[in-house]
Amino acid sequence: QVQLVESGGGLVQAGGSLRLSCAASGRILNINAMGWYRQVLGMQRELVANITSGGSTNYADSAKGRFTISRDNVKNTVYLQMNTLRPEDTAVYYCHLRALTFLPKRENDYWGQGTQVTVSS
Repeated sequence: QVQLVESGGGLVQAGGSLRLSCAASGRILNINAMGWYRQVLGMQRELVANITSGGSTNYADSAKGRFTISRDNVKNTVYLQMNTLRPEDTAVYYCHLRALTFLPKRENDYWGQGTQVTVSS
């Protein structure tokens, strides 16, 4: 019902920047929360940042002051601008959204396929 396409991951040196994008498509009536999570192999997936449909944001302590989440409600796209990257930011980053779809009408959580971010020291 909803497809998510992520882009923007890659390899960057410490102190560098990356911008992640996640575009949603499908039978979407409305998208509520959109966000980014990350996961290191063998560890639990953790929230990086999320943003409501009204634009309210929430960040993990590790992301505050360095990362900025934003969304384009017309394009159904969420972005994560990551600055001053550190080696400990290395992880697979997953896009998440909660969407109301039609045919059938229901609200569900959806996840992107993940994009690797590697920060070298």
